[in-house]
Amino acid sequence: MTAAVGTQARSVQQNALADLADIPATSRWVHSGALRLHVLDYGAGTDRAAVPLVMLPGITSPAITMDFVARELTDLVRPIVLDVRGRGMSDSGDSYTLDDYAADTLAVLAELELDRPLLFGHSMGARIVAVVAAAGHASGLAAQDGAQPRGTVLVDPPMSGPGRGQYPTTLAAFLGQLAEARRGTDADEVARSWPRWPRREQELRARWLSSCDEAAIAATHAGFESEDFFAAWPSVPAPTVLLHGADSPVVTAAGVAEARAVNPAARFVSIPDAGHMVFWDNPATALTLVREALTTLI
Repeated sequence: MTAAVGTQARSVQQNALADLADIPATSRWVHSGALRLHVLDYGAGTDRAAVPLVMLPGITSPAITMDFVARELTDLVRPIVLDVRGRGMSDSGDSYTLDDYAADTLAVLAELELDRPLLFGHSMGARIVAVVAAAGHASGLAAQDGAQPRGTVLVDPPMSGPGRGQYPTTLAAFLGQLAEARRGTDADEVARSWPRWPRREQELRARWLSSCDEAAIAATHAGFESEDFFAAWPSVPAPTVLLHGADSPVVTAAGVAEARAVNPAARFVSIPDAGHMVFWDNPATALTLVREALTTLI
């Protein structure tokens, strides 16, 4: 079934903007071509010498929804979380391919003058990390101005693609949740779709999901099936760590086996009692394992 994509404008609610006062990060702005991209910088006013960790969230996750992960890593790294184009407070674009997202990420590295950053991505963000790292390794473009990543962490990247079957969450499901957010939702309603999530994360999703561009969601969802993760993954250089939910329908046992075979230098970590939304499903264990992965890369 094909879900209809409308043209209703995205919005950032007033109570959503107020959430920014409660997080230990500074809003910064970057240009990628004509687009203005928003990032949350967790070290802008403190330890700017720390190793930068550029964090790329998932398909319907504005930067602030990764706050509960980023703030637990500030003793190790300087987290910088991107509102990917079409989400949060970043501009919408006219195209939403992996190459578009990768170009935006490189713009962040260049404009913020990040020296040998780590790259971290969850879901859609992990696919973007793979493209950035593989392209930089092959062409040397990412190495300009010291921006060559010192390592990458990919968390439950969608391994669907041409000839690999459908992404397990339908576009209709995503658009239904977006419609709820646009007409006004709350944490109780979010909990019907995501019952395992911590209450604060349900509340943030209720307030921030309406900031996501419907066209961006639709194009990215289509990309999960038209753009092949395995086109980039074999060329992602070491050191790289791929974490996945032990119960994830997105990264299956067969997917892990193929990923191991084509990139044997990578390290793989299974997160127990977690599906695709590993940090939301099992926060304590997922954060512990991410910290261990980052420690090895640093």
